[in-house]
Amino acid sequence: MNHLLCLGFGYTAATLAKSLDRKLWHVSGTSRSAEAVSTITAQGFEGLVFDALDSVPASVTHILSSIPPEETGDPVVMKFAQTLKAPHRWLGYLSTTGVYGDRAGGWVDEDSALTPVSARAERRVESEKHWQPLGAHVFRLPGIYGPGRSAFESLRAGKAKRVIKPGQIFSRIHVEDIAGVLQASMARPNPGRIYNVADDEPCPPQDVITYAAKLLGVPPPPEIPIEEANLSPMALSFYDESKRVSNARMKAELDYQLRYPNYRKGLTAIFRNSPHLHAPPD
Repeated sequence: MNHLLCLGFGYTAATLAKSLDRKLWHVSGTSRSAEAVSTITAQGFEGLVFDALDSVPASVTHILSSIPPEETGDPVVMKFAQTLKAPHRWLGYLSTTGVYGDRAGGWVDEDSALTPVSARAERRVESEKHWQPLGAHVFRLPGIYGPGRSAFESLRAGKAKRVIKPGQIFSRIHVEDIAGVLQASMARPNPGRIYNVADDEPCPPQDVITYAAKLLGVPPPPEIPIEEANLSPMALSFYDESKRVSNARMKAELDYQLRYPNYRKGLTAIFRNSPHLHAPPD
């Protein structure tokens, strides 16, 4: 049986785990809190406390790390440097398209220069340098959305904003497509290869809010110039970067066809499959 160890069991890792055939896969997930570990086991997977692990279990055949680097370095590489070198069928590391920095709306691909503009992205660049020599497949992700984590939630909570910054372009990806790409990579391993995982249609962020509001049958929030949006420093930092992310390598080398090639298809599917979105908000 295949044994996937998810170092970090967040939104993306959990979606991948649930998409795998339980007859063919044993899945373990880690967290640093006992409470979160119990949540993993409640979903039917093996939960492990990250800090209690001395090494990667010998039965593990596939490893996915989604744990972000810290100021002192990548906690997974620092903790498991030796056992990560052991032969595994597949290693995967989830990085970010933030490593490309700002391109003023221009296109980037996997061969584009890395020019991070934030400390978070700089740490990702350093982590990639550690993972690639281990034979890890590096997946650079843009904004992630999916069931329970989309524009619908912010609209229904009355927190959505249509922030306007002229020329601003973001790429995004549905979480189920990330899981699909990871499975495609497992089936066609190419150790050390880097893939951008993004949909086909980068667009201004306010367009996503407008379309989600249309599906909900509510008026979209008013447009607000970024200078008046009163965003948190974290939210504001995302507007420091504007780029279009190419997914050509992902499609060609992994022969992957996106389930949700644009935000309209992704949001429509979420809306249709989420009965609670059809009821009035609390």
